[in-house]
Amino acid sequence: MDVDEQAQASDAQAPRKPPAGPGLHIVATPIGNMRDITLRAIDVLRAADLVACEDTRVFAKLASAHGISAPTIAYADATQDIAEPRILRALGKGKIVALVSDAGMPLISDPGYRLVRAAVAGGHVVTAAPGASAVPMALALSGLPTDRFFFGGFLPAKEGERRRAIAAAANVPATLVFFEAPHRLAASLVDLAELLGPRPAAIARELTKLFEEMRRGPLTELAQHYALHPDVKGEIVLVIGPPGETEAPAAERLDEALRGAMAGASVKDAAAEVAARYGLRRRDVYARALELRREAVS
Repeated sequence: MDVDEQAQASDAQAPRKPPAGPGLHIVATPIGNMRDITLRAIDVLRAADLVACEDTRVFAKLASAHGISAPTIAYADATQDIAEPRILRALGKGKIVALVSDAGMPLISDPGYRLVRAAVAGGHVVTAAPGASAVPMALALSGLPTDRFFFGGFLPAKEGERRRAIAAAANVPATLVFFEAPHRLAASLVDLAELLGPRPAAIARELTKLFEEMRRGPLTELAQHYALHPDVKGEIVLVIGPPGETEAPAAERLDEALRGAMAGASVKDAAAEVAARYGLRRRDVYARALELRREAVS
């Protein structure tokens, strides 16, 4: 018997490690293409005594495709108060519990952190079977810097809140990543272009699916494109280059932008908006805004 045969015989005789032990298992599921699920994820889900899922109907399709028969419980924003005690009781009995979202890695803009926190506090094992996620995929395909990024989840639906969120992230020294609903994409791009200027950006749509699309260009051009083509569909990820990717405006252009902003906002809010638009220090822009206001009233 040669070395390879001996190794194979040893492997055959050795006890096989179970696919999952008692505890909470955070399991990534496909973001579109049903084949983007790991072998380990399938093993864990087949071994689970209970699967907590965002929508049981969505998970049923994946379960049917991969022969998963574990009982399920809905765990979403609206149901977590009811579901969490049952899940913790199962963990307390030494059960294998899997947590999945409708798509991708759980907890990324989805509920779950509260359950993880409770499981840890209860002394239960918490581990993960990692896999597909739209955030790193969009970032990798964007052609923008990937050494540092800030993920901001979904941009707010209301215009005022959305613009404040964009302004708050404007000076983060990293590539920005946001989720967006298709019916709000055009409006959000207008706000992003006004507040951040022509930063390089990319729109990732329907990742891993049949009509996957990546559209790259300055925010200003992307805003113009989707203003003309607002009827987009599917899951969307926005990736925006970090500050410093565009040149600072000339003094005359800065003053013009400040006067325009102050026509409909306070000095403080106008300065914050213009500073975010050009990636400038808010304190410096605010000082110039005060000078312009004094000149206007004198």
